[in-house]
Amino acid sequence: MGESLTVLVPSSPEEAVRLFGDGASVTVVGGGTIVVPSLSLGRRSAERALLLHRAGLDGIRREGGRTTIGATTTLDALGDVPEPLRTAVAHVADGEIRGQATIGGNICAEGTDAPRGDLQGPLIALGAQVRSTGAGGERTEAIEDFLPGRLDRLVLDVSFDEPAAGAYEFLDRPHTHDYTAVAVSAARAADGSVRLGVTGVGPHGLLITADDTEGLPYADDALASAWYRKRTLPVLVRRALTKLGDPA
Repeated sequence: MGESLTVLVPSSPEEAVRLFGDGASVTVVGGGTIVVPSLSLGRRSAERALLLHRAGLDGIRREGGRTTIGATTTLDALGDVPEPLRTAVAHVADGEIRGQATIGGNICAEGTDAPRGDLQGPLIALGAQVRSTGAGGERTEAIEDFLPGRLDRLVLDVSFDEPAAGAYEFLDRPHTHDYTAVAVSAARAADGSVRLGVTGVGPHGLLITADDTEGLPYADDALASAWYRKRTLPVLVRRALTKLGDPA
């Protein structure tokens, strides 16, 4: 990490926002399950590390059918969230990782050797909104709009309305520490509209339709080839929509 590293430990959400500022030269550490190994192995460097474990950004709030989850809420604490998020959470790594990893960290995850951020797709399907801060101040936006610029922002919370139904289909792997090669999340809103989110076919989760699986940015990596992903994704989409079922 280097001897010149400055460690910042805010004790409130307001202090976290102030210390993050515009995000320049700041490395955010939530649960640290991805960031800390990357720093230790020299895959990334940091001038200032913002540790969020005391910042008061955790917790789940439910009001009028809407759920808001603080950025540093651990995945272990998400056991009763609605589908497709519930099943996705249950298949992230193992119990030890889920007890430390945070939803904000998963939303902002990146990787070059394999996809990261398994929860991005389910949150896209749920029509989630991300509240964040950074250059230009605080803003709230749809998660699919937030993801391309996520590395320059500090997530404060994510919120979504309770869906009428949800489904999650993914390529399973035999080793619990593997990241998901491809996953499809589907959710039906109270008005009957359906959203599909996919992870594993691009640099972050994507909002798709059942008919637009051809032109996605498939890539080869340590988990699967672009060829395999392109042929598997339509199958997972059909399975997710079948599991979602018809509106009652």
